[in-house]
Amino acid sequence: MEHDQWPVPSEGIVLTHFLTVRDVPTSRKFYTEVLGGEIVLEENPCIVAVANGWLIMNPGGGPTPDKPGVTLRPPQPGDPVSSFLNVRVADVAAFYEHARGKGAEFLTEPLDRKAEIRCYLRDPDGYLVEVGQATGMLQGRFADKQQ
Repeated sequence: MEHDQWPVPSEGIVLTHFLTVRDVPTSRKFYTEVLGGEIVLEENPCIVAVANGWLIMNPGGGPTPDKPGVTLRPPQPGDPVSSFLNVRVADVAAFYEHARGKGAEFLTEPLDRKAEIRCYLRDPDGYLVEVGQATGMLQGRFADKQQ
């Protein structure tokens, strides 16, 4: 394994996203097959490079000395969403068809929101993933404010 693939900056910072998952192989397969990620480290923790970022996945657990009072767990059905992964693509229709072909289930088909065309899906643990393509925002058109 080449260490130069790991999310370790030579200076400054690197932003990664950590997902608490129920089953590492299932989540790893989703992020490599659906999002086209590349496995950097299989497990403990699993690291998948996706485009210009990294996802780190590991099972949850209780508090540790460096995070006292913190328990990590994947979302439960019905949990409110407080954050989500935002994926930007060049062609949302092509991504949608590719992902559906790999078994991804979307909440809706891609919808035109004036500023962008976007859709949402959930990963195997229930995390919300937005997939969007900039359209109108490139010409200064933005979505209507929600009331």
